[in-house]
Amino acid sequence: MGTAVSRNSNRLVLINLIIIAYFLMTYILHVFKIDAVFIGVIRELSTIPFLIAQIVFLVIGIVTITKSQTTNKLLLISVILLGVCALFTLGSFF
Repeated sequence: MGTAVSRNSNRLVLINLIIIAYFLMTYILHVFKIDAVFIGVIRELSTIPFLIAQIVFLVIGIVTITKSQTTNKLLLISVILLGVCALFTLGSFF
């Protein structure tokens, strides 16, 4: 049972880091004004799914941390980083 929980936590950490990396890369592309047609198409097709995934996995991460008996520090760090990323991402709309 312990390995299944650890495996799920590791998957959640990986997913959180992928979401953070996507928004970080989007920000870097915007700051350095890198704009190619292919990059624009990929960005347009994936931004809304990543926005939804960001909120969903933030909630899943918080629920996982609160229900967990032991604290996985890597999971905690990834959820905090995802929360900061969500704050900046959703804050940019207002």
